[in-house]
Amino acid sequence: MPPAFPRTAAAALLLIACGVADAATVRSVEIHGLDDPMTENVRVSLSLVDAIGKDVAGRRLAYLVREAEDETREALEPFGYYSPQITVERNRGDGGLDVVITVDPGEPVRVRNADIAIVGAGGRDRYLRQDLGKFQPNTGDVFNHALYEASKTRITRRLAERGYFDADFASHRVEVTRADNAADIDLVWTSGDRYDMGPIDFEQTPKRVVRERLLRKLVYWKQGQYYHQGRLDRLRESLVALDYFSRIDIQPYPEKAVDGEVPIEVTLTPAKRDVYTAGLSYGTESGPGVRLGLERRYVNTRGHKALAQLDYAQKRKTLTLQYRIPAFAWLDGWYTASLQFADEQTDYIDTRRVEFVASRSGQYNRHLNLVAALHVLRERWAYVDEDDGDPDTPTAYRYATFTYPSLTAEYVDVDSKMFPRRGIGGSLTLRGGVEGAGSDASFTQLHARASWFKGLGERNRLIVRGEIGHTFTDALTAMPPSLRFYAGGDRSIRGYEWREVGPRIGDFSIGAKNVVTTSAEFERYFTDSWGGAVFVDSGSAFDGTDPDWHTGVGVGVRWRSPVGPLRFDIARGLDHPDSPFTIGLSIGAEF
Repeated sequence: MPPAFPRTAAAALLLIACGVADAATVRSVEIHGLDDPMTENVRVSLSLVDAIGKDVAGRRLAYLVREAEDETREALEPFGYYSPQITVERNRGDGGLDVVITVDPGEPVRVRNADIAIVGAGGRDRYLRQDLGKFQPNTGDVFNHALYEASKTRITRRLAERGYFDADFASHRVEVTRADNAADIDLVWTSGDRYDMGPIDFEQTPKRVVRERLLRKLVYWKQGQYYHQGRLDRLRESLVALDYFSRIDIQPYPEKAVDGEVPIEVTLTPAKRDVYTAGLSYGTESGPGVRLGLERRYVNTRGHKALAQLDYAQKRKTLTLQYRIPAFAWLDGWYTASLQFADEQTDYIDTRRVEFVASRSGQYNRHLNLVAALHVLRERWAYVDEDDGDPDTPTAYRYATFTYPSLTAEYVDVDSKMFPRRGIGGSLTLRGGVEGAGSDASFTQLHARASWFKGLGERNRLIVRGEIGHTFTDALTAMPPSLRFYAGGDRSIRGYEWREVGPRIGDFSIGAKNVVTTSAEFERYFTDSWGGAVFVDSGSAFDGTDPDWHTGVGVGVRWRSPVGPLRFDIARGLDHPDSPFTIGLSIGAEF
């Protein structure tokens, strides 16, 4: 026994020494022969990848290399490849190890038979039948696990959305025959009966701020009609639009159903009643200023709202008072009465304006909002250069009174209102007045704006904008400045100052009968929040039939802030060699 102990210890020491001698640092793991999604899935599945940059003992390294083949094989199965040919090579050098995995995926497994059905009342639901028809993968398709799971989840979710709360799987099996490269799908749901909409209960906590009768007007279905999650989603959107509540929780309780009717409980947490806003402003024409605002979300239990805003700058001042009443007849929306006082005394114009607007807004559908309004306008104005700037010459003011109706349609169909990457948005306004019927001149005016958004890859975006407006009138000189068209500025033709482009008195624009502008902008985001942009804008405001086109180009910085996109632009007009650079800063919606 004494001689055996030294021999055993020596053997152990020899094995340890051999392990240390075979230790190596894994420098890289390369995967060849697969497309990008499969390569990425293999990489995240390999234990070898976790060892990159580490010193690994010989035995552990040998184990990881052996496991690499099985891990690669399992990582390919979700894509439908069950019989790949895999070669794992180790290349040693300078104390490091490079591993190269070469894969021939071989023939994929395809769906041979697909028995996919819904048994029960749901099988007669035409919308669920359409979902079954879109199930992927279908017979003959590669058996892609991700597509299969997504389709299965979509139908399970749709059953719940459409009120089949008792739905369950009657059969849920996939058999893969490797020898035949075939997969047989057996997937059957039993839907049970469809539930109906039950009684709805509103609870405002910790206190009631609006009458329940007002909230019940938003419930457009009747108790006993079929259940659909979309009804609750629409109710949520209507409650959000009221802006009374900071939290909205809508819960169906199918387990409490009576006679197949699901009770709905809506729990509402009131938002802060008063919203105060304050800020500083500066404009090259208006000078420095302050902006103050007070909004009362709910004036009384009938849900009325009130708003006061003051924009007080050195040369331009605006006070707006607004009162809104919720409206539900025909279309959900608001009755609004607003009164605005405006005073502007810049280097070229002296104008004061009082305007009263009574309007009715309504949401026609999820994309289209309509506004019908009646305007009563009284305006006084004078252009400084008409008096040659002589301070001793009395100012010759012009006066105008206009009473006219308007109709505005606003359309937005985008994937995200905060940062759209796909879709369109815009507005169309028609307004007009008749001389002798509350207006000093007859006119009809059309004004349209549109924006188109297109995502290019994960971090790029293309934005195309357009604007067109025309005034039908034989008395343009009687039209006050607020009813004329202008071009130039941050939301028009960048590279030119606000209202710089168009008919002029001296160096200043006086507004025009027509306007046409276009813009193309390309954005590239370098992080999730920060990016840059290049753009070209062109257009004109003009009276005749031949627009005097002005074009500006520039670059900008973009920040996706929590309150909306912030845009900082530097631009220059191309129509005059000595045109200065302009700087623009804007934030908020891009439509």
